Amino acid sequence: MLCEEVLSALTGKNVLVTGGTGMVGRQIVERALDAGAAVRVTSLDDVRPSPAATYVRADLTDPRSCYDAVRDIDFVFHVAGIKGSVQVTKSKPASFFVPLLLMTANVLEASRRAGIRRLVYTSSIGAYPSREEFCEDDAWDGDPMDTYPGWAKRMGELQIRAYREQYGLDAYSVVRLTNVYGPGDNFDPKSAMVVGSLIHRIHSGEDPLVVWGDGSAVREFAYSGDVAEGIMLALHHGTGGQVVNLGTGQGTTIRELVETLSEIVPFTYAFDASKPSGFARRVMNITRARDSLGYEPRTSLLEGLDATWNWYLDRNGEHEKKVDYFRESA
Repeated sequence: MLCEEVLSALTGKNVLVTGGTGMVGRQIVERALDAGAAVRVTSLDDVRPSPAATYVRADLTDPRSCYDAVRDIDFVFHVAGIKGSVQVTKSKPASFFVPLLLMTANVLEASRRAGIRRLVYTSSIGAYPSREEFCEDDAWDGDPMDTYPGWAKRMGELQIRAYREQYGLDAYSVVRLTNVYGPGDNFDPKSAMVVGSLIHRIHSGEDPLVVWGDGSAVREFAYSGDVAEGIMLALHHGTGGQVVNLGTGQGTTIRELVETLSEIVPFTYAFDASKPSGFARRVMNITRARDSLGYEPRTSLLEGLDATWNWYLDRNGEHEKKVDYFRESA
C-alpha cells in the first residue's frame, strides 16, 4: 500500500502513463487517479480500462506522437513495451528490437525537451547477463540473456545515463522488472509467457495440460499491482542514478506454480521431462528496492493467480483488442 506522502505528491499533477492499457500500466493509472492526478494514457490497444483517464491512440515509434503525448505533463511513467514468450523472442527478434528502441528513444527525448521533471523507465530482467540471482551491481557485466529485447532495454538505460551526465536529469529513474503477471496480461498462447499461457490452456480445457520440463525450474512471479507500486515509489524517491530491481525476491518452481493454479481451478496436468526446462533458476535480489524505496511486495502467488484467473473469466478475449507486434510482422 502506497503511503500518503507518495500519493499526495501526485494530487493535481498531470501524469502520462505510456502503455497504460497493459497489466502494469493500468495498475499505475488506477492508483494515480485515486491520488487525484489527471492521467493521460497512450496506447495502440482498443481497450479503455479506466474511464476517468484520458486515452490517446499514439504510435510511440513516431517522434511527433511522443511530443504531443508529453505536452503539459508533469510526470512520466514509461511502461510501454513488448512482451512475448521465449519462442517468439527467438523467432522474431526484430519485432522486439526495433519498436523497443524507437519508442523508448522517442519518449525519453520528447520528455527531456518538454522539461519533464520526473520520469521512470521500466527495463527488464532480460537485460541482465545470465545468472541464477540478479543483483544490480551485475547489471552490465556481460551480454543480456534476452539478446535483442535485452539490448534494446539497456539502450534506454544508457540514454538516461547520458541525460544525467549532460543535463543533470537525476530524477529520471530506471527499474528492471522481473516476470510480471496479472489482470490485463497477454493470454494468447502463441506469444504469452508462462502464467498467461497456462491460464488460457486451462480455460480451453486441455486434458491433461502438458507442461514442458520436470517442473523443477525456478522462476520469480510478481503480481502487477505490487510492481506498479514499486514503479510509483521509484518516481517519488528516485533511484539515485542506479538500476533498481522490482520483483519478489522469491523463487517458485514451475511445479509449484501449476499446483497453485490447480487450487484455484481443478485440472489435470503432467510434466514432460523429455522437453527442455530452460534456465535452472532465475530470481531477482530486491534488497536495494526495499532499502531505498521502501518497496515490499505483499500479494501472495495464490492471491495474484486467483485475481488474474477471475479477471480472465470476466474479460476473456480482451487480448484480441491489443496490438500484436508479432502477428502484424508475420
